[in-house]
Order: sequence, then C-alpha cells, then structure tokens
Amino acid sequence: MISLLKRVRLKYPHLAWYFFFLIVGLPGIVQAQTVSKYIVVDQFGYRPGSEKIAVIRNPITGFDAAESFTPGDNYALVNVSDNSQVYSGTPEIWNGGNEDTSSGDKAWWFDFSTYDTPGNYYVLDIDNNVRSYEFTINENVYAEVLKHAVRTFFYQRAGYSKPAQYAGEDWADNASHLGPLQDTECRRYDDKNNASTERDLSGGWYDAGDYNKYTPWTANYIIGMLNAYESNPDIWGDNYCLPYSGNGTPDLIDEIKWGADHLLRLQEPDGSLISVVSLAGASPPSSATGQSLYGGVNTTSALASAAAYAYAARIFSDLGMSSYSNTLLEAAKKAWDWADANPNVIWKNNSAEYNSVGIGAGQQETDDYGRFAYKIRAAVHLYQTTGDAKYKTFVESNYQDVHLMSWNYAFPFEEENQQVLLHYASLPGVSSEVASSIKSTYKAAMESTNNFSAFYSEVDPYTAHLADYVWGSNHIKARKGLMFMDYIAYTDGSDKYDDATKAAERYLHYIHGVNPLNFCYLSNMYDYGADNGVNEFYHTWFGDGTDWDRVGTSTYGPAPGYLVGGANPSYDWDGCCPSGCGGATCDATQRSRIVGQPSQKAYDDFNTSWPMNSWSVTENSCGYQVGYIQLLSKFVPSGSQLSCEVNVTTGIQPSAGNEHVTLHPNPTDGVLKIMTREPAEVKVYNVLGSLVIDQKIATNGQIDMKDLPNGIYQVCLFKDGQKVYQGKVVKR
Repeated sequence: MISLLKRVRLKYPHLAWYFFFLIVGLPGIVQAQTVSKYIVVDQFGYRPGSEKIAVIRNPITGFDAAESFTPGDNYALVNVSDNSQVYSGTPEIWNGGNEDTSSGDKAWWFDFSTYDTPGNYYVLDIDNNVRSYEFTINENVYAEVLKHAVRTFFYQRAGYSKPAQYAGEDWADNASHLGPLQDTECRRYDDKNNASTERDLSGGWYDAGDYNKYTPWTANYIIGMLNAYESNPDIWGDNYCLPYSGNGTPDLIDEIKWGADHLLRLQEPDGSLISVVSLAGASPPSSATGQSLYGGVNTTSALASAAAYAYAARIFSDLGMSSYSNTLLEAAKKAWDWADANPNVIWKNNSAEYNSVGIGAGQQETDDYGRFAYKIRAAVHLYQTTGDAKYKTFVESNYQDVHLMSWNYAFPFEEENQQVLLHYASLPGVSSEVASSIKSTYKAAMESTNNFSAFYSEVDPYTAHLADYVWGSNHIKARKGLMFMDYIAYTDGSDKYDDATKAAERYLHYIHGVNPLNFCYLSNMYDYGADNGVNEFYHTWFGDGTDWDRVGTSTYGPAPGYLVGGANPSYDWDGCCPSGCGGATCDATQRSRIVGQPSQKAYDDFNTSWPMNSWSVTENSCGYQVGYIQLLSKFVPSGSQLSCEVNVTTGIQPSAGNEHVTLHPNPTDGVLKIMTREPAEVKVYNVLGSLVIDQKIATNGQIDMKDLPNGIYQVCLFKDGQKVYQGKVVKR
C-alpha cells in the first residue's frame, strides 16, 4: 500500500524540499526521515526488471548554487510497508566528481537495479537520515499513468461535453464552440460576414494551451496514436473512465476516430484541406463565444492528412470497420492527388503577408523539406494500405533525400521522419537494396556521439542525454527515447536489445522526476504517484487567475496528466520588459529563475501570460502528449488491470477499498464534504497522531475543519468500530 501521505498536494511546491513526510498507522504514528530534494528518483517507479538508479545531486551552478549536499557512504532501499532495509550499497560518484554543465550539478548514482521485488519503497541516505520520495516497483507501474496521459485528449476535445461522472466535478464542462458562428457554422477568415462560406468544422482537439485546431498537426497526432496502438495493440483497454469506455472498442481507437472525423470535415471536394480552424478562448472552454474562422488550403495540410487517412484506413479495416475505412482511403487518395498536382500551395496563418493576422497562434505552414517529408510519409502509408506501385516508386526514387540518408545522421527532431522510413523498410514487396540501405544507415547513425555513444559514455548524470535543450524539450526527450525503441523494432537490433531498452526508459525516468529539479513534468498527478510536479501551466482553460490556476491554491487546479514543454534555456520575457509594457507586470525575479540557468534547470512552475510568456516553458501540446504516450506505451504490459469506476468529485480512480468515499474539496479551507454511501464515524488525526475531530456523519456528510491549523490530516471512517477508510486531506 502506498504511503498515506504520499502525493500530497502542496500549496507551495518549493517547500516540498523541506517537508517532513509522516506515515500514519492504526491510528498511531511513525515519523519518517526528511525527504531530500537532492535524492531524485522516478516518482512513479520502476518495472522489476528495469534499471533503477537514484541520482544524488550537489548543486554547483544555477539558482541553487548556494546550496550543497554530500551523500553519506551508506544508502539503502527501504520497504515502506515495514521500514525494512531490503538493499544497501554505497553511491558511486559520477564522472570523477566533475560538474555537469547541462545541469550545473555534481552527482552520484545509487544503483539498485538488481532488486526486483514488487512493492513500495524509498531510497534512504542512512548517514544523513534523509530520503527520496516514495515509488513503486511493479510491472504495471506505468499503466495508470498512461491512462491519464491519454485522458488529456478527452479534456482537449472541442465541441464535446465533459460530464462530471467522467471528467470529475473539478473539470466538468459543457461542449465548447458550438454556439452561433462557431465550429458548426465556421466561416472563411477573409469573408467572415458571408454565410455562404459556412462549414461544419466541429470536433478535433484544442492543439495546446490555445484552442486552435491545426490540420497538419492534427494529422500528426492521429499518426502518433495509430503507431502507439499498432506497436502494442494488446495493452489498450476500453476502460479509461471516459464516456465511450465499455463500447467494445479501445478508448485510444475512439480518440483516433474523433480526430479522424474532424480531419474528414476539413477536406474540400477537390481533395485539398483547410489548414487551420481558429477558435475563441475563454475559461472554461464552454464560455467562449467568439466566432470561429477557418484558413486557406495548402499542400502541407493535404500531404499530412493523406498519410493520416491512409494509416487510419488500414487500422480501421483491421478492426472490421470497412465502410469507415473506405471513406478514409478515398480521402487519402484525393488528398494525395491534389497535393501531387499542386505541390507548392503555401498558406500561412497569423501572417500579415497572407492577411491572416489573428488566425491561430502557432504557424502550421512548413518549408520545402517539410512538405517533402510529409509526402514521403503519405506515400509510405498509401503504399502499405493500397499496394499501388506508384507510391512505392515515389519513396524509392526519393528516400535518399530524407535527412537520415543524406546526412547519415539520426536525431530526435526528425524521429517521425526516421521512423516512417524504417517502417517502409519493414514492409513486404519493397526493394531489398532500399530496405537494407535504410536499416544500415540508421544503425550506423545510432552509434554517433549523441546516441549510443552518449549512453555508453554516461555523459548525463541524469541518464537521459540531450544535446540541445529547446522549446518543448520534454517532447524531444520522448522522441529521443523512441529512437532507441525504433532501433529495436526495425533494425534487427537484438544485439542491443537490453541497452536500447534501458536507454529509452531513461527518458521516461527524466520526465517522471530524474532531473535536477526533482520534478515530475506531468500535471496534477499527486493522486497517481507523483510527489512534486506540475501545479500550473500555460493553458487558456487553466490560466493564471482562473479557478483552475494552480493545484492547492486555486479552487480546482488543472486536470491531471498533461506533459508540459520543459526546460528551455532560450526563454525570456517579452521585449517590452522591464518597463515598456503599458503597465503590465514584468517580474524580474521570475525571469531570473529561468534565464541564465544551466539548460536542465531552465524551468519554473508558472503560467503567467504576456509579457512573461510562460508558454515557451510550461505550455502543453498534443504533440508533446502523443510522443510521450508512444514512448510510455512501450513499457506497459498487456492485460494491465484498471478500474473504470470514476470518482465524481476528482475524476480519479479510487484506490482499492476506498471506492465509496471521496473527500472534497482537497485541499480545503474549512468545510470538508465526505461523500460516502453509508453513515460513519469520522476521526481526524493531525501529523502528531492526536485525535482532533471525532463525530458521526450521515450519508454524504461533512465536517468543519476551519478552526484547525493549516497542515496535513488523516481522515479515518469507522463502521461498527472497524476502520473502513483512511485518506489524507490538506487544510490550508
């Protein structure tokens, strides 16, 4: 059983470094060691057979340079259930004690990989009497995390109701952008008063923290989810606690179809595709009333969509949905034919040159190489789905111009382009010479300085080497992990199966907390294993000052499971700062927390908009999300058991034994509602184990905690003298 005080929603996350965690018994109390921010682990945990390394850090450069930590010689892995030390050893210094410039830290490794007994644990520095956050060792350790990562697409759905029984009361909302002149009555960007331009362009996903829907990127997300499904189809359940759970189709497939349906609406009769749908913003999304407008067509959108249509047609055919598959395949052929005949139709959104200022936010248009790469991708999937030789001819006549081949270089910014070539090389009927050339080039490229060579040289103390930290670095981390899994899947890489798997999994560990911030880069995952993670991020719904602003301080906090952009050393405030922004706040302290930091420390947990421009650090993206889902899904076994009973208050899966009890709001300012199906006696204990409240409640009763000091309490429910529930609550 996970510690009862694990995953506390902290009001001030930076205070987590110094917080004393306590384990409450029946109802006595046992004091545990101080949690140290200098001992970092994957906060969710590890598979039994995986590498398991706790990184111990001593900050040298950056915002925490004035701090220091020297580990003791004696470390232990401690079983939470009985505080027994099940494994011990001495940390090994990383790189001879030299500072790592990417993080500004010196480091040690405590490797407990050989210990594989399932359970809940923490790493203890015996000499300093400090420890890590708790974590789980279990084969299914990432199954629940994957579920919530996928569920973010449900929250991102445009024009789709989020009922409380599926979204949780905190994130329930009516369908958005379905009002007058919105998505079902969408008009052309340059003729918005002309009713004859109206199109039903409903559906799809809010692309990121903005609500706009970009066609090429929507196509990419569909392809990414299709790849995640096809790579490991047995892991995808129909039990993700969504409105469409239990319909006999894996929830991921339902999500893919939602995106594909929207993509079909974007296609014009001639085969071209509208490039962007620009949506109004508001919080919550259903309160947005502004007009929806669509942009022009372009070659980029047609080629990206042709690939998605063709790939989806094959998968839906395999699932027995032949009529829908045929519709998708016809759309793919039309999109290809239009793009082939119109190879250079350019249209840019949010551009004065194209009279499109204000349409969308990000730029969906690409360059000549980008369009070429999309055409290769489309040709590969059309060839596999149709067997038509013309698509094969295009690939084999042009594949050498893909950067992997022309540069003999593999890197995470082009993982999707590399992967599609490798996929082509695995298909029956392709030229053996072409297939061999692709595989051998990739294998050689993976031996380069930043790939296997970096892994074997252990160049990163946090184990997940990245040569360049840029906007969206967490996405690049995920793609980097996928490169190693591509090596296994497509190059007959059995000679390096163990090393490639280990290397790939390290990138998950980084995202889950093995980084110099000891920070889980997923939002609001305290109920599912994280201890210190994303409390706020740039998103229109969960924006600064809204009821969803921040975990523990706003009424609700953001929904769980979103992957944020991550460390970005190129971040800066707007150029109008520090004093020329018309009175808008330029926070120099906030800026200094990121600007000038070592690359891996160039992050902070904030969501203020212009002129502080938090979006370049903390914004989510469906692109980040789908890359992470693809990687995470590689490490989830078939048949993972997940409950589909949803906690109406919080949208979470209740823990075993607690299915009929919820506490709300949590954190609370005073009155705590206790939703229970039967009357009970409630006993509340403070962190010293003292009984502070003892009262009886009826079904769905409440207690008043407003006179109690701020802190963490254990709420225990008794029936006939037997304890039937125990949970934590934060009083603030």
